[in-house]
Amino acid sequence: MSVERTAFADLAHWSVDDVHGAIRHDSGRFFSVEGLSVSTNHGWQREWSQPILLQPEVGFLALLVREVDGVMHALVQAKIEPGNLGKAQLSPTVQATRSNVVGVHRGSAVRYIEHVNDATPGRVLLDVLQSEQGSWFLRKRNRNLVVEVTEDVEPHPDFRWTPLSVLRSALLVDNVVNMDLRSVISCLPTTGRLGPVRAADRAPAARWPALRRSLATGPRPRGELRRWVTDVRSQRELVQRLRPLSDTVTSGWVFGDDAIEHVDGKYFSVFGITVTASGREVASWSQPIVAAASPGLLALLVTEVDGVLLALVQMRTQAGGFEVAELAPTVHCQPANYADLPESAAPRYLDVVAAADPGSVLYDAWQSEEGGRFFRIQNRYVIVEVPSTFDASDSPDHRWVTLGEVGDLLARENYVTVELRTLMACALALAQEEHP
Repeated sequence: MSVERTAFADLAHWSVDDVHGAIRHDSGRFFSVEGLSVSTNHGWQREWSQPILLQPEVGFLALLVREVDGVMHALVQAKIEPGNLGKAQLSPTVQATRSNVVGVHRGSAVRYIEHVNDATPGRVLLDVLQSEQGSWFLRKRNRNLVVEVTEDVEPHPDFRWTPLSVLRSALLVDNVVNMDLRSVISCLPTTGRLGPVRAADRAPAARWPALRRSLATGPRPRGELRRWVTDVRSQRELVQRLRPLSDTVTSGWVFGDDAIEHVDGKYFSVFGITVTASGREVASWSQPIVAAASPGLLALLVTEVDGVLLALVQMRTQAGGFEVAELAPTVHCQPANYADLPESAAPRYLDVVAAADPGSVLYDAWQSEEGGRFFRIQNRYVIVEVPSTFDASDSPDHRWVTLGEVGDLLARENYVTVELRTLMACALALAQEEHP
C-alpha cells in the first residue's frame, strides 16, 4: 500500500461544497468533513466549534467464530489500512461501511458478508450497536456482531482461524489488534462456550483473584450504575449544530489548501490522501483523514475492596457523542493540550497517573485507532492500581464499579465509549490463565 498526501482540490471524487462548506464524496455516501458547533453545561469549556467526521451509515464489525476441538476460534484478517501503524493489524472478519457492503465503491464484494447476512438467529451470539470516537465523529455507531458457523469456511490468504485466547493475548503487544476487533472482543461473554476468563501470569499474582472476581461480578440488584448514567444524562446538556467549516475559524481552526489545522497546533488536523493498494475491494482511492496532534492517554484507576478489583469510571461528554454522556476511562485526554492551561483545566486524576509508581501499573501498551479514518493515531492505554484508601468522593463525574458491571452494559447500546471498551478488552487479556 502506498499513501500520498494530496491537496483537497485534487482528491478524486471528493469536492469542497461551497454552499455548505463541507468536504464530501461525489456519491453522497461514505462520510464527509463538516463544521460543528457545540454547547454544553459541563466542563471547563462550554462552547466551541470544530471540524467533525459525519458518517450517518452504520458500519459492520462482524466476527465469525467456530468451535475446533473444544476451543473457540475466530476468523480474523491481517488488514492493511492507509492510516495504520505497522501497516497490517488484526481486524474482524468483516469490517466495512454500509456503502462498501452495498457496492457504492464499485469494487469487489466484501468477503464473508454472506455469512453475516444469512445467519440464523440462533447462531448470532452478539449483536449490538456501539459508538465510535465522539471527539472526531458525529453520532457515529458500528454494529458489533459475533456469528457462529458450523460449516467449513475456507480462509482467504489474508485471513486465519485463531483461538480467542491468542487474540486476547495479542492485546499485550503494541498496535497489533485494531480498534474494531478490540471493540468486538470487549463485548464477548467471558463465560461459557466463548471461553472463561482466568487469572493471568502477566498480572501481579496478588491481583489474580481480585481481577477475576471483578469480571465475574454482575450488575447490582437495583441497577445502580444504569441509574447513575440516566441521572447524569438527564441533567447535562449537549447541543450539536452542523455549520460550514469556515465557521470553525472562531475557535482557531484554519482551512488551508491541503489541511485543516488548529492555530495552536493542538487537538487534530484533517488532510487528504491518495491510496494505492493490493488486496482491497478497490485498487486505489482518495479520501480525507484525521491525524492527532499528539498521543492520547486512556487510563483506568483500579483498587481492591473486599477482594474485588474496582475500576474508577467517568461519565464523559464528547463533542460528537451519540448520547449526552457515556462511561469512559478515569482519564481520557491528550495531555499536551493542557500544557499551557491553568492547572484547574487539567483532567481529573491526570496527575495521579503521571506520578504512578511502575509497580502499580498492571497494564501499559500503545494501541492505535482505526486506520481507515485516522492517520497513525496511537494512544497509551494504562491500568493503574491505587490504594484502597484512595478517595474519589469529591468527583461527582466518577464512580467506582466492577468490571463485570461495565461488561453487563456492553450488551446494551451506547453506554460505554470505544476507549473504555479497549481497556475492558485489555483487562480480559490480563485475566487469561494462558498466553500462547
